[in-house]
Amino acid sequence: MRKKMTVTIKDLAEKVGVTVTTISRVLNNRGYISDDLRKRVQESIKELNYQPNELARSLSRKKSNIIGLIIPDVSHPFFSELTKHIEYYAYEQGYKILLCNSLLNKDKEREYIDLLKASQVDGIIMGSQTISVEDFELINLPIITIDRKISDEIPYICSDNYDGGKKATELLIEKKCKKIAHISGNLQLNLLAKQRHEAFVDQVVRNGIEYVVVETDINGFDLKDCENLVHKLFLEHPDLDGVFASSDIIAMQVINECNQLGYLIPEQIKVVGYDGIAQGYIRNYMITTIEQPIREMGQRAVENLVQQILDTNPPLETILPVKLLERETT
Repeated sequence: MRKKMTVTIKDLAEKVGVTVTTISRVLNNRGYISDDLRKRVQESIKELNYQPNELARSLSRKKSNIIGLIIPDVSHPFFSELTKHIEYYAYEQGYKILLCNSLLNKDKEREYIDLLKASQVDGIIMGSQTISVEDFELINLPIITIDRKISDEIPYICSDNYDGGKKATELLIEKKCKKIAHISGNLQLNLLAKQRHEAFVDQVVRNGIEYVVVETDINGFDLKDCENLVHKLFLEHPDLDGVFASSDIIAMQVINECNQLGYLIPEQIKVVGYDGIAQGYIRNYMITTIEQPIREMGQRAVENLVQQILDTNPPLETILPVKLLERETT
């Protein structure tokens, strides 16, 4: 079977009977182009099934209209929802998304950054960060980070993590909880989400409440590890009557464990999650949670990155308000 040859811009020019330069002007909409010529080029593109080389075109116009997005794990509901909104608003502004899952692996993150640079992306939205600040400074592309403050020069987007932690803890205290556990993300990671932990400790100490803090592993997205962490927490502290989980996924694991142990929710144990993801429903419970404005975070990330791409300066700090959604678990 004869191999099908790729149709080039030269083939298209010969078909139309003009120069390669003229075809390039039509494809890139530069200069005066008659309606007749535009029509003949479009007809020949269809007839030959010509597919433009996007990388070559981006090199010629020094703009690819592609944004790189690096996140820890797209299967995590928060990042899945965030990715959906980023893609939507990027497309609205004329950009496509090149998605990379880092799984919080430093080598993988570096490789993806090299890939994005080689792919001539116009900018990068970082929802994952394991490499050093020095490595970031060498990227030399417009960058926006989400929930990470890397340096005073790189703009970031986040929700008000401290206020969210404060709201969650205050609710459990108002509900007369006497011993509260906080299941935190890993506190070694450079995340603004650590402010949830800081707010929790501030509130329980101020109110003289007995408390326990446990944290997930570096890769906090492994459901089995999360299940083991929650099981161990209840094994060592059977007298808990309140739990503030740093994500709705972890809160779901807490509810599963309580059901297995026979604890009644919310009569014996009250649970507050974090994120406000669409899947915040489990075993007939709607989880009380701190809702992050995920849609707006995605929108602002795209808008602020596009400002950088267009050589205007976005705000260095964008902190969006959170909302307490009280439901059946408290």
